[in-house]
Amino acid sequence: MNYKELIRKAKSLDLKSVYLFYGEEHYLIDHTLNTIKEIYIDEAFEPLNYLVMEGKNLNFEAILNACETLPFMSDKKIVVIKDHPLFKSNKDVIIGDKNIEDYKNELVDYLDKLEDYLCLIFLEKTTNIRKSNALYKKIAKVGDVIEFKKLRGQDLNNWVENSFKKYNKSILKSDINYFITYSAYFDPNQEKNLYDLENEIIKICNYLRDEERVNRKILDLIMTKPLDMNVFNLLNSISQKDGRNAIILFNEMYMSNQPVLFILHMIIRQIRNMFNYKVLRAKGYTDMDAYEKMKLSKFEYQKVSQQSNNFTISQLESALKFCLQADRNIKFSLVEDRLALEILIANLCYKI
Repeated sequence: MNYKELIRKAKSLDLKSVYLFYGEEHYLIDHTLNTIKEIYIDEAFEPLNYLVMEGKNLNFEAILNACETLPFMSDKKIVVIKDHPLFKSNKDVIIGDKNIEDYKNELVDYLDKLEDYLCLIFLEKTTNIRKSNALYKKIAKVGDVIEFKKLRGQDLNNWVENSFKKYNKSILKSDINYFITYSAYFDPNQEKNLYDLENEIIKICNYLRDEERVNRKILDLIMTKPLDMNVFNLLNSISQKDGRNAIILFNEMYMSNQPVLFILHMIIRQIRNMFNYKVLRAKGYTDMDAYEKMKLSKFEYQKVSQQSNNFTISQLESALKFCLQADRNIKFSLVEDRLALEILIANLCYKI
């Protein structure tokens, strides 16, 4: 079951007695939890019928007391337990006066006895959940386990469009894709979720004020640029021998507190990917074969293939040697890190 199916069941007053919510998309977890609360819990009696408990050091008796107390002036009581060690700790952990395995067995047995008035929700904002865990298996059997993954495809496009509509702003579908790409939502090096996208949307809408339509010019001006896109723009300036703009772009990254060694790492990674792409194509690999062999995302592969047109293999070899020199200068404190990157950029612009 996914979160949308769960919300439909909640609206039909068809909740089970126990759930496990887990996953990387914290926004959707909070949204689903708030939706369930709004459906079932009268605000006037919320303190009595809606309990949120921190799982760390939470013993079985505390859970039992919370679950066994009847709802007040309501058909449903919701108990939320956050970040409980039962889903991830080893056998040596003691909670209260019980070993964690004894505690887990006690709780597993109790889940068979939950009353219809109760909705017990275990909430884990992580993907690090062991499905072999006895408690996980029990919840899946008597209740439901909901994994909250990142939105994708049309679901994500609709969410972005509707989020702009909340602030009376419109955006073209083609610009929605541009916004998503620019946001680095799917960047494996950054833990971005819908809260980050919402912050960008609020920032854009506050800037527009009375203007309705969001366009790419506004997105370029307002949005926080992800590091890999800044690196791509930096290498684009280098390939065009535009040293002045390349230095400006680097200093923008530096002033936004991006670590110099991480910027250097990204530059090296991009140059190495371009070098590998050029070598593969020179050996006769088709574009599709090179894509499969390099194991990059489709978006990143397209950027690498386009950018590599500005370099020869020998130029990329020279670029990697300059990067190695910059890395050595920084790590051995031979040159101040900011200056080392500026020297690297100058070498890449004028010596290859």
